[in-house]
Amino acid sequence: MFDFLVKRIATLVPTLVLVSILIFGLQKLLPGDPAQVLAGEEQDPAVVEYLRKKMHLDEPLPVRYALWVGGVVRGDLGESIRNQQPVLDLIAQKLPVTLQLAVMAMAIALLIGIPAGIVAAVGRGTAWDWGANMFALWGLSTPNFWLGILMILLFSVNLGWLPASGYVSPFEDLGANLRAMIMPAFVLGNAIAAVLMRHTRSAMLQVLSADYVRTARAKGLDEKTVILKHALRNALTPIITLGALELGTLLSGAVLTEQVFTIPGFGKLIVDAVFNRDYSVVQGVVLVTATAYMVLNLLADLAYFAVNPRLRH
Repeated sequence: MFDFLVKRIATLVPTLVLVSILIFGLQKLLPGDPAQVLAGEEQDPAVVEYLRKKMHLDEPLPVRYALWVGGVVRGDLGESIRNQQPVLDLIAQKLPVTLQLAVMAMAIALLIGIPAGIVAAVGRGTAWDWGANMFALWGLSTPNFWLGILMILLFSVNLGWLPASGYVSPFEDLGANLRAMIMPAFVLGNAIAAVLMRHTRSAMLQVLSADYVRTARAKGLDEKTVILKHALRNALTPIITLGALELGTLLSGAVLTEQVFTIPGFGKLIVDAVFNRDYSVVQGVVLVTATAYMVLNLLADLAYFAVNPRLRH
């Protein structure tokens, strides 16, 4: 396992270098000059020239990339040209918000999707199976923004149970924080739960027909032990892969959901940065998101060893 971990980490380094080149290079294809945007409507040539030199826009592209990578290695992701704040500080402000939303949404998805998939597989062809499949179809076909608006209308406007929008730090008021985050977390978790249910059902159907499951039943083990200990454990590999990918997607920022519920997370940060041509913020956020994807995939690979003993050999 240690050798596998070393090899996986060794592959992450060149992958991250390639991703950084793509992030830096492709963004330069975007129209507009950040120096002119920052100079305002008058766009005084002297001011524009000063800003271009300050942001190294007058340097060749390889030199600018080397300067940016050098700063990243030192922990400096640059400075926002819009509000003159370090990009690392902006990410540190927004990341905990998106991280909490992603963890809550993933917890809701796991609590709904995996049990529904197990029930659908065990009761294949029954009303439970049809009900779980109908839930999955509803979750996949319902737009997040539409479901969010309906939940606001029901729980905030009509019932008055939850706040319609806004964000409160858990360090200020944990109860208010949970009330503000539960609706957007459910909106995001609902769609992921539908996907998890379909994958869990498919994986469980394959495992339940395996020889070792029939052997476990022939030994007289109760059905609960057969399903949860023998079948589910061997069906978790594709579920772990899917969970890691979905969590990475959530960490990259749920733009529409954050906009509907006015949550100041990664989604709003990246949208504002793109519209304002704030290249340093865009580069920093995308780089952090790409790194999160790689780390989550590495953790998923390690989780395979925990759930599948055959991989340890």
